Amino acid sequence: MALLAEHSITATPGRCVVEVYDADAYVGDEAALDAAETQVVAGNGYHLYLLSLQPDMHVQVTVRIWDSAPTPLANAEGRVAVTLESETGTLVVGQLDRGPAGEIKLPRPGIYEGYAWWEGRTAAAEYYATTLDQLSDDSPEDALLEAWENNPVTERYVLDLTYIGVPEPIDDEDL
Repeated sequence: MALLAEHSITATPGRCVVEVYDADAYVGDEAALDAAETQVVAGNGYHLYLLSLQPDMHVQVTVRIWDSAPTPLANAEGRVAVTLESETGTLVVGQLDRGPAGEIKLPRPGIYEGYAWWEGRTAAAEYYATTLDQLSDDSPEDALLEAWENNPVTERYVLDLTYIGVPEPIDDEDL
């Protein structure tokens, strides 16, 4: 199994959510967002939601493309199987209420399958809660921002994917 491409983007989980979707397929999905509440990462094939436990500190989103089906990381905090179709070959990493954090160019348009896994999610949430609890009325104005910037934990979400085929053509009558 060889790594073909790897891209990382730093995002802030607006309302605790980071999204990954095709550049031309931004269509929200309430059912997938609800599923992320229990699965951490959920989607509808075109749009993935990654659910953080905190809304303000940066998280790292990494997309890795492999030449054959990746094996899920055994010691990850959690993992789930995912499918993501990209007709344009460009994925957007979005911050739910803050706009796009960046774009990732895939090796080619198509349907990708694999695993989403994460680490540091729980530790980041604990740091977030502890920091808020320790904040006092006497704290300097920039103390909270400084605490978020100096977060000792990296909350990381990784999509380990492999190309499985061409995207389905869009029927103009469905638009």
